Amino acid sequence: MTSRAGFVALIGEPNAGKSTLMNRMVGAKVSIVTHKVQTTRARIRGVVAERDSQLVFVDTPGLFNPRRRLDRAMVAAAWGGASDADVVVLLIEAHRGMTAGVEKILGSLGGMRERQPVALAINKIDKVKPEKLLVLAKKLNESFDFCETFMISAEQGQGVNDLRRWLGDTVPEGPWCYPEDQIADVPMRVIAAEIMREKLTLRLHQELPYNLTVETVNWEDRKDGSARLDQVIYVGRDGHKGIVLGKKGETIKAISRTAREELETLLGRKVHLFCRVKARPGWQDEAERYSEMGLDFKDGNT
Repeated sequence: MTSRAGFVALIGEPNAGKSTLMNRMVGAKVSIVTHKVQTTRARIRGVVAERDSQLVFVDTPGLFNPRRRLDRAMVAAAWGGASDADVVVLLIEAHRGMTAGVEKILGSLGGMRERQPVALAINKIDKVKPEKLLVLAKKLNESFDFCETFMISAEQGQGVNDLRRWLGDTVPEGPWCYPEDQIADVPMRVIAAEIMREKLTLRLHQELPYNLTVETVNWEDRKDGSARLDQVIYVGRDGHKGIVLGKKGETIKAISRTAREELETLLGRKVHLFCRVKARPGWQDEAERYSEMGLDFKDGNT
């Protein structure tokens, strides 16, 4: 049989379920998931085999109205991921329906349908009655010429296999892009940093998660099979350091423990995780920080 391979961009508003869907497709956690918006910053690629097809999912940052340089770079990365893809899947939250943000995305999709297939995936269908889903699907398809519509629950797995099979048949013919046992195309040190940022985002409140970033500055594979990871958590102000550390360092200890446990499960070996918290005012204006996240610093100017 002829092999197929292609890039599939998952786009949508923040919290539409893009990371959850990609992790479900891959069968492993390669993109972080939280209940807070704008969690995904970088374009993380998950690799999936579907019969004779290789699907490379691009989990893009959510599309929203950007205010800061980092926001603008994230939105540019999302649209860049969509325009470069072989297939685009727009995720809509069933219970939120046709929001102003969705209308704006539909308007921006413009002539994309002429360049590549654009499918609609209505997610979180377990939160809405079937008759409402049909009305929403009709309304969305009247607003844009989607080539296919899927009703899914990324969290529960409903409808995901149908979507994956369709994608496998839709991506172009060609050789596979990655080895068949590879599940992501970013270095493990980046995934490790993202896992730590997920735990920080879940534990910390208000604006603080949006004003920090994490880098894995050292990765050492030890002779006993374990790994030592050194990470730096950059915060925007000195005052934020104390919040991240907590009383007697209890907060960062608890966060580090959950991150380490998840890394050990992911890697299948012992992990020694060491974290430092540094105040770095203006890190959001440093090109080096953007490079670590896989974002283009120049896109923040637009």
